[in-house]
Amino acid sequence: MRVLLTNDDGIQANGLQALRRALLEVPDVDLVTIAPDGNRSAIGRGITTRAPLSVERVDFEDGTHGYQTDGTPVDCVRLAGLGLVEGWQAELVVAGINHGANLGDDVTYSGTVAAAMEGLVLGLPAVAVSQQFRRGDTTWATGDEDFDFSYSAAFTARLVEGIEDVPLPGGVLVNVNVPGGGRPEGVEVCRLGRRIYRDELKLDSETSGVRRYWIYGAEPGFEDEAGTDLSAVHEGRIAVTPIHMDFTHHDGIGPLSEARFHELLDPVAQEFEG
Repeated sequence: MRVLLTNDDGIQANGLQALRRALLEVPDVDLVTIAPDGNRSAIGRGITTRAPLSVERVDFEDGTHGYQTDGTPVDCVRLAGLGLVEGWQAELVVAGINHGANLGDDVTYSGTVAAAMEGLVLGLPAVAVSQQFRRGDTTWATGDEDFDFSYSAAFTARLVEGIEDVPLPGGVLVNVNVPGGGRPEGVEVCRLGRRIYRDELKLDSETSGVRRYWIYGAEPGFEDEAGTDLSAVHEGRIAVTPIHMDFTHHDGIGPLSEARFHELLDPVAQEFEG
């Protein structure tokens, strides 16, 4: 199986390197690594459209190599899909291991999850993998903490090895979040939970009338509800959540169709035609 490995923490990040080594041990995996040249955390589905992308080969200590780019995680997947590696096309996209969990509402910000979503855009199955910093802590990591990725790398390698046996519908990615602090206490398939954000507007400095503010950084909480990824990881279990890109609220189409939007069109047309 041809597997593309990427992340949003950068090609030299310990999480990606731990997973890269684990995937190389999986039989019949043909692995290509394309990742950002530095940290792109919380960039979401950002893409680079107004400048060419630089790409550079990176040699790893085990004799293999990958590619780094000044683009985003989504750009990395797109580079692979457009044929950066001659004669090679991915059959599976794996993003991670992210330094810090991507749970609940966080997935909309995550570059790790965004890279896996780009796999869906290309019609490929995809897995996003993130790890909590420490057991019981569902706050964000800064990327500098000392993680032990042993369990998350091994679990993901086994998942990739048996991915063809996973009953995954088309257009759905697997979002995996692994608790920190040693051996997980089980695996739970669950839905996304809800974050409680506590960010505040904080003035950092003011010079010549220009103000600089911090608006993120406060430790978020969460709604502790059974059956959610946040609760599962908080209790020490690996959370496995199926995610798709259909944001349509299908049950809302019928009621919204009765809102007589067509009646708004005539006054608008009259403004331009009269």
